[in-house]
Amino acid sequence: MKSAVITGANRGIGLCLAKQLSEKGYQITALCRQGSDELNQLSNTQIIDQVELSEPHSIQQACESISDRPIDLLINNAGRLRHIPLSIMDTQNIEEINTQFHINALAPLLVTHHLKASLNPGAKVALITSRMGSIEDNQSGSHYAYRMSKAALNAAGKSLSIDLKSDRIAVAILHPGWIQTDMTGHSGNDTPENAARDLLARIDALTLDQTGTFWHANGEVLPW
Repeated sequence: MKSAVITGANRGIGLCLAKQLSEKGYQITALCRQGSDELNQLSNTQIIDQVELSEPHSIQQACESISDRPIDLLINNAGRLRHIPLSIMDTQNIEEINTQFHINALAPLLVTHHLKASLNPGAKVALITSRMGSIEDNQSGSHYAYRMSKAALNAAGKSLSIDLKSDRIAVAILHPGWIQTDMTGHSGNDTPENAARDLLARIDALTLDQTGTFWHANGEVLPW
């Protein structure tokens, strides 16, 4: 049985990824702040809750608790979005920028670092990012914390793809689309179920020749 570790698997896209992978026969390890009824109902699933991705020590503890199992797929899905425009760059919102950097950019790198020894040869690592991290694609400005943190995640993903290639581990940097989740206030133009399906299709198709590419879930290559 193949195994997958998914962060932020208690709701939204993460929950749908867990559901669909469970249906494919994967053994799932779900890392999240708190579980959910839907997550609890999944078969072949272990839930590691009380994981604070803004705190490196919490990440390390959670990863150490599962470091004895081999991993075929690591999906760094958890993220945080709070709108920070230029007009409210005060102390409180600088703290929010730091929080988004920790959760969106640093946490996926730390999770991958701590679980690297457990990744099987031929395993895959997926970073769920956003095209809002694209500098070339930015046509509307604002959203400083989210844009900056996702750009940093994209840079980390590219470096990971180089550093892990010798271990035959491929890295996907994936934008799911504008999806109807709690993060977006359910204002997206597609469902989490469809996003998860498309993301898994990109992951399934990923090879070492494509590692480190920035993809839209629909198969489009996105600009940096």
